[in-house]
Amino acid sequence: MWGIILWIIFGIVVGSIAKMIMPGKENMGWLMTAALGIVGSFVGGFVANLIFGGGGATDARMFHFWPIVFSVLGAMIVLWVYGKLVNK
Repeated sequence: MWGIILWIIFGIVVGSIAKMIMPGKENMGWLMTAALGIVGSFVGGFVANLIFGGGGATDARMFHFWPIVFSVLGAMIVLWVYGKLVNK
């Protein structure tokens, strides 16, 4: 249960950071922002694994700089795709 709550909180933080960085106005609520951040974290992890190779996901340490950076970058990619789909 706590894992789900932490994923939602992390998703809100990552999605909010991505929305602040990206230009434009995307009107979405906190639930969509959380989903954007969570999906962006997966996209960022995928990109990081492509660049650096696997093995990073097995590291149990928390609050490192690079996973957050790649999560925000992934959320920015997802936000860009979402903007292209919604604002045809």
